Amino acid sequence: MKYWLMKNEPEAFSIDDLARVKVEPWDGIRNYQVRNFIRDEMSIRDQAFFYHSSCKVPGIVGLMEICSEAYPDHTAFDPDEFYYDPKSRPENPVWLMRDVKFIAKLDEPITLRELRRHPQLEGMRVLQKGNRLSITPVDKMHWDFIRTLMSPPVSKQTRSND
Repeated sequence: MKYWLMKNEPEAFSIDDLARVKVEPWDGIRNYQVRNFIRDEMSIRDQAFFYHSSCKVPGIVGLMEICSEAYPDHTAFDPDEFYYDPKSRPENPVWLMRDVKFIAKLDEPITLRELRRHPQLEGMRVLQKGNRLSITPVDKMHWDFIRTLMSPPVSKQTRSND
């Protein structure tokens, strides 16, 4: 199993939106390195932190699970879509997405400021200067440490109904 941090702007799609719909395609990726993570490194049942970005208080707000194989991002094919890419065609897609499944919303976000306070998280990509990737791998030791910061720790009582 691998671990991920997946960023999204809450005005576009938030942890509350994912909690409501339960499963959602993670679309709109237009970075080749991130596309390669989706295509080559992610697997069904991998776990991910849902991270609210480009907002007043960025941080980890929930947990989710990868629940599909990679498949073509249809938003790249439609000229009316924000993420349209004329180079991507249904017969030769450039961009991929995976579905994610809601696991839990944190009672309190673990803010970027809070993450920066912990030397145990040194080297975590989201904390590196200039890192703007929307999906990054998370080392297991970082994953485990961040799970200890969750207050209260996520339990079956706060998980969604599977």
